[in-house]
Amino acid sequence: MFIIQDYSIAILFCFVTMLCWGSWGNTQKLAAKTWRYEFFYWDYVLGLLLFSIISAFTLGSIGEEGRGFVADLTQADTGNIFSAFLGGVIFNASNILLSAAIALCGMSVAFPLGVGLALVLGVLINYFGAAKGEPLYIFVGVLLITVAIILNGFAYKKAQTGQKNLTTKGIFISIAAGVIMSFFYRFVAASMDLSNFALPEVGKLTPYTAVFVFALGVFLSNFIFNTVAMKHPVEGKPVSMKDYFKGTMTMHMVGILGGVVWCVGQSFSMIASEKAGAAISYGLGQGATLVSALWGILIWREFKGAPKVSNQLNIAMFFLFIIGLGFLIYAGAFLFLPHFLHLQNEASPNRQQQFRIRSK
Repeated sequence: MFIIQDYSIAILFCFVTMLCWGSWGNTQKLAAKTWRYEFFYWDYVLGLLLFSIISAFTLGSIGEEGRGFVADLTQADTGNIFSAFLGGVIFNASNILLSAAIALCGMSVAFPLGVGLALVLGVLINYFGAAKGEPLYIFVGVLLITVAIILNGFAYKKAQTGQKNLTTKGIFISIAAGVIMSFFYRFVAASMDLSNFALPEVGKLTPYTAVFVFALGVFLSNFIFNTVAMKHPVEGKPVSMKDYFKGTMTMHMVGILGGVVWCVGQSFSMIASEKAGAAISYGLGQGATLVSALWGILIWREFKGAPKVSNQLNIAMFFLFIIGLGFLIYAGAFLFLPHFLHLQNEASPNRQQQFRIRSK
């Protein structure tokens, strides 16, 4: 299977995760013009599962390192399969709740509260679950990114006119979504041997198998969560599955594309977690809120005609975001510096010897 050998490549994969997690929402925005969110979500979950299968039989099955997907799945311990599956169920529950929160109190409140909480709690949970990286730099980076997300929320709030009234119910659901979301990644990470993907512990899952089982958890739990959401929507009238099958092929493909994009991000994050550590992989990935803000500002023109203070808040947000990313990246690189310097010192005598020979 494909395995990352270098920390810098792992960070690059984390940035891809950030881009994917921050961009899949564009498909929902496109579909929302003619398609209910509940219907879109069925296709989104299907796309997520399809990509996990494709990834498992391609990247997860090629090469000589690690266990191939089929061999890995057959040897997996039941507890580890359950852990990855539970991660999918938890993610799906939090995603449905976050969507309901957005409908009740708007993105400017739901996202900073929900995703901000998920970022802070998730990094703490993943770090203490599998400590990797310099903790001081990790926590400073997370703090800066959290402040950036809050500033983005204020920017939206200042820009919106006739926005939704804040409700206790909406705020409570936002908090619940954030708290629940913070746990999903840890359950998936716990099913893998994060110290050695090439020779994983017997019974543990490779990242490709873990993502597949996770996607299966999302898919199967959706028959419960999304069915309830369709019958008891927080906004609009109840809908039925027969209306879902009235959708055009284009409508369905947009939702599937959204799921594929999100799952690419999840897969890359899991693949990067061996070298970067679960806390850094998750923390960088959850910076996706700022990527979605960029889409909103540059493409969807959500801040067109907004007061000057909104633009100032967004500028401050991006500065803090970039600095926070720098801290997270350095937190992992900090561990590799001693090893790098050791190699440099070992190489120095050889270089000096070569220089003397050439001089003679």
